[in-house]
Amino acid sequence: MTKQRFTPAYPAELRERGVRLFRENRGDYASDSAAYKAIAPKLGCSPDSLRVWCQQAERDRGEEACAFILTHDLMSR
Repeated sequence: MTKQRFTPAYPAELRERGVRLFRENRGDYASDSAAYKAIAPKLGCSPDSLRVWCQQAERDRGEEACAFILTHDLMSR
């Protein structure tokens, strides 16, 4: 039997705050990686968790933008 890895379930508010902090402060760092490493400890998470949250937020934003464009395009016909 294999043991399952424990992954902490961070509240949505914390994930949203992390993404917001990354977006607001990214310009202060030489790279995304440096920003993740500096911001994550302030949130109490790993840099990798913050990176995953930010990537998911970007994907979600892209889907919302595509839905808006498609809706607008269909309405203008």
